Amino acid sequence: MVPGHERLKPSGRAFTPEPGFNPARLSQSGGVSSIMGSDLRAERASGLARRVRQSRLEERPLTSLTDNMTFGTFMAPFHRVGENPTLALERDLELIEWMDNLGFDEAWIGEHHSGGWETIASPEVFIATAAGRTRNIRLGTGVVSLPYHHPYMVSNRMVLLDHLTRGRVMLGVGPGALASDANMFCIDPERQREMMDESLGAIMRLLDGSEPVTMETDWFKMKDATLQLRPFQKPSLPVAVASVQSPSGVLLAGKHGVSVISLSVPRDSIRTTSLKDQWAIAEETAEKNGQTVHRKDWRLSVGCHVAETREEAFDQIRVGAGQVVTEYTGGTNGNPIPDVPANEVVDYMVEHNQWIVGTPDDVISGIERLQEASGGFGGLLLRAEDWAPRVELHRSYELFARYVMPKYQGSLTGIIDSQQRSASMKDALQANRRAGLKRATDTYLAGNR
Repeated sequence: MVPGHERLKPSGRAFTPEPGFNPARLSQSGGVSSIMGSDLRAERASGLARRVRQSRLEERPLTSLTDNMTFGTFMAPFHRVGENPTLALERDLELIEWMDNLGFDEAWIGEHHSGGWETIASPEVFIATAAGRTRNIRLGTGVVSLPYHHPYMVSNRMVLLDHLTRGRVMLGVGPGALASDANMFCIDPERQREMMDESLGAIMRLLDGSEPVTMETDWFKMKDATLQLRPFQKPSLPVAVASVQSPSGVLLAGKHGVSVISLSVPRDSIRTTSLKDQWAIAEETAEKNGQTVHRKDWRLSVGCHVAETREEAFDQIRVGAGQVVTEYTGGTNGNPIPDVPANEVVDYMVEHNQWIVGTPDDVISGIERLQEASGGFGGLLLRAEDWAPRVELHRSYELFARYVMPKYQGSLTGIIDSQQRSASMKDALQANRRAGLKRATDTYLAGNR
């Protein structure tokens, strides 16, 4: 067991909405080189962030963000090698249908081409299928790897989807997460973020549509390019940049005035800037480029699993979580992983605030910690993991929708107020009721004498 983990040992305490759950609590509590030069250092990023934090952080009250949060999933997806890939894709679609029925706001779908675990090669095709099986949930590319595509084709496909879904799509972009993908396409990893910047600049101009786009780089060209279809959403469809380890994502978001999806909670071993630093960099860069970024559009993605008791939540994903981290994160991609046995991965990740696992109350506490650590964000994306049987996964999303989302969406305000008002008047109301019953009884008896 991880040292210091004792306070997080599964307690077996059941989450019981009646009477143990207190609903009143729900109304309380609140390319880098193309932008800053190839020699960007973490010290510059941290210093830049500190200058902004001092003057701006207090201007972003958490309550204004937590009163109207959005919730969704970030679906890479992850499926263990060895199972039927067709059935795995069907489960992904079924999960989005389930989330649509539960009232989740959005689902972001990834693009990957190698590694065996993430088998959606075209998020646009997947979104087109999911859109026909859902009614309300918004669907985003999470993310299109821009260096792999001509920017005109990315823009054209997304605008077509925007019309076909009647405005339910969002464009998420990134440089490409898998080194094995870039290797297959002979793309220099040191150029990926610069290529992404060039592509995103072209895409934003094409979506704007105010003038034809002529542009030439060392990897794509356009001459007097315009889109026949303009975005269904006005003034345009939402655009977001993925931010994982380096400051490049938030730099690009600030430069182009788009939103941010932070795909992991920072760990000292892979990231040198905190969440607050990351957002401060986005704001500073936006200001320098005459743009604006909004915290309400900032989304964080985190691993999360919910059950009726903390013990059940840990046990349900203990084996699957260990497999994902050891076989995929470390074994397939070669990324750093916790130095603990596979069956203790979930304990480590929760202990180090990387995942949120437990009861709905535990999840609420975890979200509050993230809000405090970040200075405030507007959306939470639950990372879609295939680490438990389908029934338990779907139950996790149901518990989240029933007991976590209402706290942050204001849907219980009137209900709690009504219950508390009734409770405060119950003695007087019951006295009046008894008096009324007595009078009716006395009147009846008097008339029958």
